[in-house]
Amino acid sequence: MNAQGEGIDLTVVVPVYNESENISSLYQRLRHVMVRMGLSCELIFINDGSTDDSLDALRKMAKSDDTVRYLDFSRNFGHQIAVMAGLDHSRGDSVVIIDADLQDPPELIEELYEKMQEGYDVVYARRRSRKGESLMKKLTARVFYRLLQAITSVTIPVDTGDFRIISRRVVNVLRQMPEQHKFLRGQISWVGFQQTSILYDRDERQGGATGYTYRKMIRFAIDGITSFSDFPLKLATLAGFVVSFFAFLYMIWTFIAKIVWPESHVQGWASLMVSILFLGGIQLISIGIIGEYISRLNLNVMNRPLYVVRESNIQ
Repeated sequence: MNAQGEGIDLTVVVPVYNESENISSLYQRLRHVMVRMGLSCELIFINDGSTDDSLDALRKMAKSDDTVRYLDFSRNFGHQIAVMAGLDHSRGDSVVIIDADLQDPPELIEELYEKMQEGYDVVYARRRSRKGESLMKKLTARVFYRLLQAITSVTIPVDTGDFRIISRRVVNVLRQMPEQHKFLRGQISWVGFQQTSILYDRDERQGGATGYTYRKMIRFAIDGITSFSDFPLKLATLAGFVVSFFAFLYMIWTFIAKIVWPESHVQGWASLMVSILFLGGIQLISIGIIGEYISRLNLNVMNRPLYVVRESNIQ
């Protein structure tokens, strides 16, 4: 029995953004899995500011199935915030996080749940292969996860997304984390407890277009790095020392050259401009890095709500 005493075994949290082509198929497959597992369950769909017919599809499903619950955001707040909203409203002893694009097979939920019964609080699905994705996306994802693992003190599993099952006590800890910029994969790893994984082959997107543009991927990567590492700040400091060291050597060389070859006439314009531009670039990069951390602090201090719900069938 969970903390709320609702008697629900399993909650499935599904963030939705322009997935009208996939929702019906996803729902049917989820219902089939839930019936086969024989558990009391609820399905929570979070409409993250979709501009297609996703909300209408959710309303229809909710009318015909009282296990379907939905939240409709007032605008697009982002994937991680949508997942967090689902966790906030979940009532199950265990919670599965799965995207609506059907790249992650709902049928794997049964295996995730069975693995959790061995005593784990987190079982994440680790990708063995990724179908239908460009070489560039695979390469950038591979580099990002390994870079993140190298520069953070928290062991964040590589080749994983948000598709996983977590226990109620992990959910309760996540709900105590007030960060505005969510990086749930890192936060779940930070929580600790017993965690493990199962391997699977990720399918192609079934319909529609991905909402994860390269711009959003870069923003997501910045959130992950700044949430769990101060390495960029250390790198900026190191760059300052290195530049200062070479500037000092250049100053000594200039002084010696002036004494040894006083007659030589050196224009110095090109070297001067290169030095100024290089130093200016280092300074701007360092200010930008510091600004990212200050911006995160500012948003957390303002303490705005993570999301605004426009419509919901959740009482």
